[in-house]
Amino acid sequence: MNTAKQFSNLFISNHPLILEKLSRLRDENTPYYHFKPILEEVSQLLFYEAGANIETDDVTIRTPLEEMTGHRLKKEILLVPILRAGLSMVNGIMNLWQEARVGMLGMYRDHETLEPVDYYVNLPENMSELNVYLLDPMLATGGSAIAGIERLKKKGVTQLSMIALLCAPEGVAVVQDAHPDVNIYAGALDRQLNEKGYILPGLGDAGDRYFGV
Repeated sequence: MNTAKQFSNLFISNHPLILEKLSRLRDENTPYYHFKPILEEVSQLLFYEAGANIETDDVTIRTPLEEMTGHRLKKEILLVPILRAGLSMVNGIMNLWQEARVGMLGMYRDHETLEPVDYYVNLPENMSELNVYLLDPMLATGGSAIAGIERLKKKGVTQLSMIALLCAPEGVAVVQDAHPDVNIYAGALDRQLNEKGYILPGLGDAGDRYFGV
């Protein structure tokens, strides 16, 4: 992954598979039943790259031939999708790491104020003992991301990253200003937001296209 030059906490993938799959997601002619598995595949690939620095402990294991030193993750992984669209990323990631736990942050964006509104929160108690990944396909205005990060930090999270398919510069800037310690891993940094707070060129509403409604 490459660090976007203007943002110290943003890491953009340049993997050819992600680039091609994102192009398919952006295409308005891609039907939801193709959009769904492609989004899950991109989420899995982004998680793979975002997890490159996860800490491990050495453990002693025995192969069929001899004893050796192996590795185990130091902390469990917790995925926290911002509902509804963030839920679309969970299945792909869990196909790669089935041991991941899943919390929930239910927020929607008020279309008048563009501010996030809570409607559901379900998180475990031992948040300081987990590697936490906040999931949202689109980092647009940054309002939902900041709200999600603040809720997680209040729960005691100490290791927190965010994964998004696409980012707008406006959203990345506000997240970096508010929480410079949170790294963002994304498939692309797009040009800008439009007057309705949608990413341009973007891919439309990720949740609507994933769920087909």
